[in-house]
Amino acid sequence: LEAARAAGMLSMVHCEDSELLAAAARRLAAQGRTSLAHYAESRPVIAEVAATEAAISLCESTGAPIHIVHLSSARALEVCGAARQRGLPVTVETRPLYLHHTIERLTGPDGPLYVGQPPLRERADLEALWAGLADGSIDVLATDHAPWTRAQKLDPQLSITNLKPGMSDLQFMLPLYFSEGVGKRKLPIERFVATTSTNAAKIFGLHPRKGVIQPEADADLVIWDPKAKRTIRADDDRSRADYSIYDGWEVTGWPMTTVRRGEVVTNDGELTAAKGSGKLVRRTPWKPA
Repeated sequence: LEAARAAGMLSMVHCEDSELLAAAARRLAAQGRTSLAHYAESRPVIAEVAATEAAISLCESTGAPIHIVHLSSARALEVCGAARQRGLPVTVETRPLYLHHTIERLTGPDGPLYVGQPPLRERADLEALWAGLADGSIDVLATDHAPWTRAQKLDPQLSITNLKPGMSDLQFMLPLYFSEGVGKRKLPIERFVATTSTNAAKIFGLHPRKGVIQPEADADLVIWDPKAKRTIRADDDRSRADYSIYDGWEVTGWPMTTVRRGEVVTNDGELTAAKGSGKLVRRTPWKPA
């Protein structure tokens, strides 16, 4: 991390303590409970908390910035909040899975479809994450897109130590977030934009070329219909996944047109960009705010 700081690099950290996870897996194996029905027990909240504390300790020791990804629990968020109050360069990211589902989804025959790392948490954790997105203690909402098929996720050979984590949610992340956050929870539209665009551009050295509308910035825009009603269907997923954990969910608010560098690249769900028209954007080194 000291070398990373010297080079102006940002370290992204998934926080789960491997020793605590291994100990939990050993206890469950000794009891013969290795199926994915016991997945949540195999990756307890304390493992996330311990790893978050360890990462922040390294950050405090070296001064190197860290970006916590996949944050799933209120307790881990509290650790990050305390670090930020001390002025440490810590940024936080969560993902859609933890905003829309809770631990109960892991039970039953379709439970493996909801397996992610870390696992789903309690309702109180879900509410804490929504509060964090609203009050600024969570900087970014980002997908951990993993387009497994239903058959792959429900493979009976999978276990608490042999699994296929994640699910397809890239395509529906923003409509779900807008509908639940802006529409139902009255999340300010400014926070919606910050947590899905501006903050990430700043954290990863792309601002002010990305993440803002102003002269000299790329003309990257989304034209959004806040009143459009849609029903999410697994059949509409353009990835190789053949299921969706949001299948049948009704949302209000939908992206209609996407503009990249001033060019319309999608319109009403159809891709209009020319193949190969994307460009690599060079990031600038991290520097303290």
